[in-house]
Amino acid sequence: MDEFGLYFQLGWKHIVDINGYDHILFVMALCALYTMKDWKKVLILVTAFTIGHSITLALSVLNIVKVPMSLIEFLIPVTIVITALTNVFRAGKDVQRVQLNYFFALFFGLIHGMGFSNYLKSLLGSQENITMPLLAFNLGLEFGQIIIVLAILIITALVLQLGRVKKRDWVIFVSAAIFGIAFMMVGERLPELFQ
Repeated sequence: MDEFGLYFQLGWKHIVDINGYDHILFVMALCALYTMKDWKKVLILVTAFTIGHSITLALSVLNIVKVPMSLIEFLIPVTIVITALTNVFRAGKDVQRVQLNYFFALFFGLIHGMGFSNYLKSLLGSQENITMPLLAFNLGLEFGQIIIVLAILIITALVLQLGRVKKRDWVIFVSAAIFGIAFMMVGERLPELFQ
């Protein structure tokens, strides 16, 4: 396998890895307000997230930005809590205007990108030219996120159509579940900030 293919594969496998479920939860929270007919909006949201984490991933891998990993690991579930809580308040409302979600996706992507950086740094080792591996890894992450989004939108369609669940109730259920999991993660990671 060529180098581009290797890093692309590492990127998408990293994002869909169940052990990294915090990133999966964030993508789920980001998409919870939408249905299959909103796929273009969701694609833009996921791309905004990718742009955000690509920026800080590059800056962090190049050692331009250095943030303590304990702070990043704490902030990642905080981004999930905020996004899920916002969904609960927006459930049942029209999502024609999604500027707030674009902001969340881009800004919170900056935080998540720093979370990916240690993994990518360990893969790159002392490699000097990181442009191609960084691009391939980010494209792989984007591909993995699209897989997650597609799965979420399909599950949402099945629940809403076959289960005859109201969209508002589904958004509240999914967002509350994500909020609960992320809130526990915040509590677990809080002590690490003070070590």
